[in-house]
Amino acid sequence: MKYDFLVETYETERVKVLSVWSEFKDEDLPVRPQQSDPRGRSVHEQMVHQCVSEDLWFRNMLGIEVGAPPLPEEETRTGFMRRYAEHSGKRLAVLQQKDEHWWEEPTKFFDVQRSRAWVMTRRLTHTSHHRGQQMAMLRMLGRDLHSNYGPTADTGGLMQNHAPTIYAYANLDALLKGEDCGGAKSPLPGPGGKVVTERPG
Repeated sequence: MKYDFLVETYETERVKVLSVWSEFKDEDLPVRPQQSDPRGRSVHEQMVHQCVSEDLWFRNMLGIEVGAPPLPEEETRTGFMRRYAEHSGKRLAVLQQKDEHWWEEPTKFFDVQRSRAWVMTRRLTHTSHHRGQQMAMLRMLGRDLHSNYGPTADTGGLMQNHAPTIYAYANLDALLKGEDCGGAKSPLPGPGGKVVTERPG
């Protein structure tokens, strides 16, 4: 089916969201990019937004409901992770059953009509945008970063220097179990003396 790539992308993107959330610590939830400026969402607010926004898009634009409130009863880091894993898994299962006709049908995107495939593409980029904001916040907090798409400064630096891709966890089950136990991420080698940007210094 020609839209399988959207389903496969959603399947990996949901894991990327949870991987970034796993890099934060519980005490990070109230942190903002600039603490005195409420315009920048806190880590807590980012997690709320991801859960609520994705629920609204899927229900109102794609007609996919999970039958439960989007937010966990206890708004803790692991609470958000478990709720998002559960709900995104249910959405994924529904998407896997859809045919080409469903993807090409028009639906309402705010005040305009677009195909469901178009809406899904925008949903994926919207999620990626917020995940990038959160990864920048992790750097502001002085945290190491595992791979999300490819190498990072902490996995060995630049791709052209053959730095490896190292994910925090091998799969979603390992991620949830590891974080429930206080964290069991893959070790990071660091840059090993190699530059981590194309314009060092």
